[in-house]
Amino acid sequence: MAQRTLSPFHRCVRKRLSRTSSLSRTPVFGGLAAVFLLILCLPQAHAALGEEEQFVLNSFSFLIWGALVMWMCAGFTMLESGSVRTKNASVICLKNIGLYSIAGLAFFFVGYNIMYVGVEPGGWFGSLQFLYGTTGDEIALLGGDETVASAVIGNGYSTMSDWFFQMVFVATTASIVSGTLAERVKLWSFFLFILILTAFVYPIIGSWTWGGGWLSEMGFQDFAGSTIVHSTGGWAALAGALIVGARTGKFRADGTVKVTPPSNVPVVTLGVFILWLGWFGFNGGSQLALGGAVDAVALSNILANTNLAAAAGVMTAIALSRPVLGRVDLLAALNGAIGGLVAITAGPDIVHHHWAVFIGAVGGLIIVFGLKVMETLRIDDVVGAVPAHLFAGIWGTLAVCIAAGGNLLVQVIGIVAVGAFVFGISLVTWLLIDKTIGARVSPAVEDLGQDVAELGIEAYPEFVVMPDRDE
Repeated sequence: MAQRTLSPFHRCVRKRLSRTSSLSRTPVFGGLAAVFLLILCLPQAHAALGEEEQFVLNSFSFLIWGALVMWMCAGFTMLESGSVRTKNASVICLKNIGLYSIAGLAFFFVGYNIMYVGVEPGGWFGSLQFLYGTTGDEIALLGGDETVASAVIGNGYSTMSDWFFQMVFVATTASIVSGTLAERVKLWSFFLFILILTAFVYPIIGSWTWGGGWLSEMGFQDFAGSTIVHSTGGWAALAGALIVGARTGKFRADGTVKVTPPSNVPVVTLGVFILWLGWFGFNGGSQLALGGAVDAVALSNILANTNLAAAAGVMTAIALSRPVLGRVDLLAALNGAIGGLVAITAGPDIVHHHWAVFIGAVGGLIIVFGLKVMETLRIDDVVGAVPAHLFAGIWGTLAVCIAAGGNLLVQVIGIVAVGAFVFGISLVTWLLIDKTIGARVSPAVEDLGQDVAELGIEAYPEFVVMPDRDE
């Protein structure tokens, strides 16, 4: 391989890295040291960044933000596994690592091309070609061909850093469906639906908006995905809940609701904190650049607004839970955080932070009343994902009009179009699955628990019989 000529920027980084201590070479400290050294080796603060430095920082930010969003899958896993009964916790873990893997493969083979490649202005979907990967120029650059460097750098970021960041958003949409249908949906039926959702449904919605399609041409605003990601997942979950039905005994004949307490409240709480952390990557990464002072200031505002909205959602849910639900409800408070986060996701780049507090507070209010509405309609949503992601997502998309001057009619058109498409396709898909391979486990499996019936392993083997023996 030909020797590559290092730029002054790369020489600076290499020189400083050679002087770092062994502590900085450990994974955690090494990562932090790398970020710090990147900053040290940039030009003076008042000087404009060069194209190569912008390319490095943009690509690096996509990868770091994407890793944070990927970690949200762990948050969903904790939230869901702690919310279900112990006999169904292991299958939740399998469902979540499975859906993340399906989403990654589906978006690689077909999803990204449908969403971003060849989308005509005002179009409905992109390319139907298979596979997406590193460009020819990038491959040549890796092979030592410096003549293509300017073409690669001119793109602004590495191709696969963008793919990775976009892919983890798809997995988030899929995770929303998992919690709603917990404890009664068949594992392989669920995986089949997730394949269709991540390979086709979500990418088509994305092509309308972020891909430059017809909703984008109309001026529809959704900065990080209140509608595109969260409402899409919420509509898909709602359709599944209607077809699969409620858990046995959840809604009694006399109209009362059987309370099914979570099996592990600390794990649920941990899951929400992980989601809160991951949301900084979710909203922050949607700035899509970190190449100058403007991006840095915008990013700071986005993260501050994200945190404010979540906090407002929590406190509103706590305040309202007693008069509405009859108790101070921890789970409502935790969902209040998610409702505030989902609501601010459509417009976290607003300049005036008090709007973030207001938007998040209304998100928390929607959660409390939304949980009550779902019970009244006798729709079984184990983790409250439909109020948290669908209802709060709709509110957040409309709130852009209040805080950022969006066009109300266009926002409503976008909400209705996405809802009609996702809910319609999801309903038909769930019906077909139910009529062919079956969507719901048998009563015997539901009673025994999916952990033992489908996996043969329990998450919490409370009683282990040990034979007596003489010492």
